[in-house]
Amino acid sequence: MLLDEATLRVAFGVLAASLGLLFFFSSYLHTKSAFSGWWCSGLLLYLSGSAAFLFDGTPQQLWANPLGGALLVAGCTCVWYSARSLRTRKMPLWAFIVIPTLTLMAGTLDSPATNTWAGGRVFLISMGTTMGLAAWEIWKLEPGYSRERIPLGLAASCLSAFYLSRGVAFMVVGPNSDFFLAWFGTAPTTLLTMVLLAVVSFSMSGLSNEQQNRDLQEKASLDGLTGLLNRSAFLEQAERQLRTKKFNGARSAGALIVADLDHFKMINDTFGHAAGDIALAAFADVCRDNFRSSDLVSRYGGEEFVILLPGISADRAQSLTQMISASLARVSARDGITLPTVSYGIAMYDATKNDLKALISSADEALYEAKAQGRDRAILATRDL
Repeated sequence: MLLDEATLRVAFGVLAASLGLLFFFSSYLHTKSAFSGWWCSGLLLYLSGSAAFLFDGTPQQLWANPLGGALLVAGCTCVWYSARSLRTRKMPLWAFIVIPTLTLMAGTLDSPATNTWAGGRVFLISMGTTMGLAAWEIWKLEPGYSRERIPLGLAASCLSAFYLSRGVAFMVVGPNSDFFLAWFGTAPTTLLTMVLLAVVSFSMSGLSNEQQNRDLQEKASLDGLTGLLNRSAFLEQAERQLRTKKFNGARSAGALIVADLDHFKMINDTFGHAAGDIALAAFADVCRDNFRSSDLVSRYGGEEFVILLPGISADRAQSLTQMISASLARVSARDGITLPTVSYGIAMYDATKNDLKALISSADEALYEAKAQGRDRAILATRDL
């Protein structure tokens, strides 16, 4: 062997530190993206875990080996979270605590003072599993995402397969066998990790920048108060959806609802504009809880909302308005503010009648009829588009 294990670990630490500093200053400070933040954290944990393993073979391995394993697993969890952040903001934060803690406990309870591979089974399985989850998140990204995700996905898949195979070999032939040392020992593992880390370093900045751009585009399409689509984003996405659904069988039909909060001006005049903001946000929250991810829900302007519901019948659209109003009525009022009732106008469309402007106009007329009939109700438009 040209390089001993300690030298390889130092080299890995230097590589991780160099990439971490480079990525932090060139990407994270510029983008502040969740992807780059988790990656920097992962590299720091890899560096710390590698440093802890330098005490292997000394009296300090009693604490250093279990801690090193836990830190490396925490680093892999950060890689998983970084990959997941490209697709969603929801992170199972419990995993960041539970998985490394189990690794630490397994190493601590497995005679770490004399057993170099204390907790090895749990460590290897945890490394393979978390890296596999990272690969899964990367391959689940939508096709339109940058091709720079491919090297990262391949590297994560290779590392996951390697560590899971390493775990199997650990349990079948043991960590001291010639086979294990030749293929899954510290030296080949460190070399493989260094090579893959160097490969994916070229894609990390690109993915971080793409995440920042997508976040900016998303913010530009959302209403700042309610978090729903704003008017321009709704019109753009609804036009595109109606064109797509036109030739899509049953999904080419659906409903468009215009909703308006009743006596909204009175709420602002009586309680102030902050109260009006509370009412608007409450209605938006109720919509998020009751509509599907395929539905387009927007704050169209002021206290008016427009909702496009593909693939539903008129009866279903009317029942949804009842559900929304009932849910809003159950929301606890704050600061003595009574949340308003809502009036709705509903227009139906199909493959032959799907002009967006005409739909909105027809639903708007039905909304005025609902107001004229006493508010707090839904009226189905009868005018042909």
